[in-house]
Amino acid sequence: MVLVVDDGSKIPVTSASIKLGIKIDFPLFVLRNEVNKGITGALNEGLRWIEKQDAANYVARLDCGDVCAPDRFHKQIGFMQDHPEVGLLGSWCIFENRAKSVRYEYKTPTGHIQIRKAMHFRNVFIHPTVIFETGLAGKVGYYPTNFMYAEDYAFFYKLIKITHSHILDQFLVACEINDKGISLRNRQEQLISRGQIVMKYGTNPLFKTVGILRVYALRLLPKRLVLRLRKTFK
Repeated sequence: MVLVVDDGSKIPVTSASIKLGIKIDFPLFVLRNEVNKGITGALNEGLRWIEKQDAANYVARLDCGDVCAPDRFHKQIGFMQDHPEVGLLGSWCIFENRAKSVRYEYKTPTGHIQIRKAMHFRNVFIHPTVIFETGLAGKVGYYPTNFMYAEDYAFFYKLIKITHSHILDQFLVACEINDKGISLRNRQEQLISRGQIVMKYGTNPLFKTVGILRVYALRLLPKRLVLRLRKTFK
């Protein structure tokens, strides 16, 4: 089942227009917000709609421009079925801007204990790589609205407190680097939210201190330099 959230676009999105040229037949639904509610509001509206259908055991989200490996969902769902204790699963990914020939690999720790440590320093779960059990969203209160442009970081932080997590050491998603995207366009506000998230959800005092200092250091660096460092020290 595929759900598209139309967050108040001027020209309403329809399932028929999306399916044009797609040869595979699959259940497709469009949930339309008459007014724009922003990324967090759209995510939560989508989660509540999915829960009401009571038809999906897992939720995964993709952004426009992101591309999955053909076997991505097969591998991730298979892993979660073989490891029922894992409620949150991600993967490694590739970041790329095809127009500018920019490309780098994003690797993270894979085990739950290592993930909990690493979350003090960065969001190890890249949103488009994630799949999680549907029922967990309501238990943690969905995506929080008080962390601008970092709602996914806070959401995953809350999830790892109530379920085991894991990241597959495979590159299953290619994520688009978009200079006009929400994260890059609002980088300073996002970094402020990241510091607040580490302060609230971090569990190790030393790691919290280092993580917050890291955020402040990143705020001083221009985003072009940060991207260059990511490519160099991937």
